[in-house]
Amino acid sequence: MGKDFFNLDPESTVTPARGRLLISEPYLPDPYFRRTVVLLCEHNTEGSFGFVLNRYLDMDIGDLMENMPPIHTRVSIGGPVQSGNLYYLHAFGPRVEGSMEVLDGVHMGGDFEQLRSLLATDPRLSRHVRFFVGYSGWGEQQLEKELGQRSWIVGPATKRHVMNTQVKDLWGDSLRAMGRAFAPLANFPEDPGLN
Repeated sequence: MGKDFFNLDPESTVTPARGRLLISEPYLPDPYFRRTVVLLCEHNTEGSFGFVLNRYLDMDIGDLMENMPPIHTRVSIGGPVQSGNLYYLHAFGPRVEGSMEVLDGVHMGGDFEQLRSLLATDPRLSRHVRFFVGYSGWGEQQLEKELGQRSWIVGPATKRHVMNTQVKDLWGDSLRAMGRAFAPLANFPEDPGLN
């Protein structure tokens, strides 16, 4: 018997770790995380956290932070935890002191004044920064439980996936990038009852 090309429950062999993506299953019932892609920034025995990459605010960074240089960049909704706080990923590496590498070429956090100074020097550098309001977090063993319930598919991340805010369908693109077994999931209707 050949491979089943219509397997609607493919198994991912990628395990959760810093710098990996969590791609929500097509029918994840949680309205907050429905069809989201989350970059895991930390995953260990104490828990996990990351940022939703494909949800955005209808506000500019200058509306949220005072004294920001005149940059126009989309602000993402990173998750429901500490939604009053601003977080950021950037591609400046150790030029922003105190930042932590999340995946090759992408760092998190660091000295905000250094970041603001870089952006004030050349506002075009804003394409190398992503701002997030809030984050997504899981307690000890919570993510493992959700993975066991097939709520998430773990996939590889690239700098392009993470830093590009102009992708129209990051969720579908992320599934298709995982190969033929996962590509059909990207075409699932939002509400199968309407078919």
